[in-house]
Amino acid sequence: MLAKVEALKLQVDDLQFTLRHSARRKTMQITVERDGDLVLSAPPELDEARLRAFVQEKRFWIYTKLAEKDRLQRPIPRKEYVGGEGFLYLGRSHRLKLVDEQDVPLKLAAGRFCLRHDALPAAREHFIRWYSERAKAWLASRVAEYQRRMEVKPAGVKVQDLGYRWGSCGKGDWLYFHWKAVLLPARIAEYVVVHEIAHLHEPHHTPAFWLRVERAMPDYAQRKAWLAEHGIDVEGI
Repeated sequence: MLAKVEALKLQVDDLQFTLRHSARRKTMQITVERDGDLVLSAPPELDEARLRAFVQEKRFWIYTKLAEKDRLQRPIPRKEYVGGEGFLYLGRSHRLKLVDEQDVPLKLAAGRFCLRHDALPAAREHFIRWYSERAKAWLASRVAEYQRRMEVKPAGVKVQDLGYRWGSCGKGDWLYFHWKAVLLPARIAEYVVVHEIAHLHEPHHTPAFWLRVERAMPDYAQRKAWLAEHGIDVEGI
């Protein structure tokens, strides 16, 4: 049975946190989400005074992280579905070519994305569908590769729009990934896979969690840093 999680708000000076009490937690943890929202996770027995003291202790770290987020929250250029526009797949940019006839609305052929003219009104939906189908197959193959090394057996892989998250480990040991993961370079998408598989062992970002990630992927820190710095570049579909 999953532990009940209660979400409340906590204001500490100019910082507002979503407070999540969970019986599964033994320690407090602050998370700065990709959109800049602050989350404070804590065991249910801790009173407000201890929560506030923890926030005060972490203030410098919080402001540093928020400054990094501000830098990354630059305007995201939106794609235009015109000939010559570049679209990513596993880190490589492929130019778009508009065609009069082909057997499917969208395909990747000879290094180009080919989109039928009559599919233009729903171009974004066709791209999302194309990416989602490729993501399911590609990510499932990487999960199959790493699950043996990491000694777990997930229930399966699901691909969907996860908002600001690249992946998550859900109920029943299902692994969820954002369809945009296959826009990332392959080595970065593999880091996302390893990260979520490690959550099957360790639900939180504890030292034990990062140790499992490092065992499976010794250079994970460089990949993690690349994702934090450049991940926003694949957002504008």
